[in-house]
Amino acid sequence: MSFNPLETPLNSVFGLSIAYSLFRIAWPSTQAYDGDKVPSDYSASYNWMPAKHQDVAVFKNYTPKTLEPFSGKDGGRILLAIDRNVFDVTNGRNFYGPEGMYGNFAGRDASRGMAKQSFDLEMLTPLDQPIDKLEDLDQTE
Repeated sequence: MSFNPLETPLNSVFGLSIAYSLFRIAWPSTQAYDGDKVPSDYSASYNWMPAKHQDVAVFKNYTPKTLEPFSGKDGGRILLAIDRNVFDVTNGRNFYGPEGMYGNFAGRDASRGMAKQSFDLEMLTPLDQPIDKLEDLDQTE
């Protein structure tokens, strides 16, 4: 009785998949991408550059009043502060924009609201007061 590994369908499938993988390694795709389309595979994305570099944020000390214009209204940048750190969340406009579920945090100090997991407006630092020091919060918050 002799055994031929190519006679079973499962071995044939494995053999074909290995042959295809070796072929793709030996002769990779050389498809060109335009500047607007973000590539989805590693070989094309290795040398890919976006058409325009993102705006760079410069170090700056913000107060609640100076942070307020960055609320994302009219398609502008969206910044929010948590524990005295300011984050640019413009790319998350669906969440942090004016119609997003975190929209009331945009352009504001959101430290207390994030710590308490509350979206209430009284959790936000008023614009005419200094940044909340969060001294009354416990370690779990």
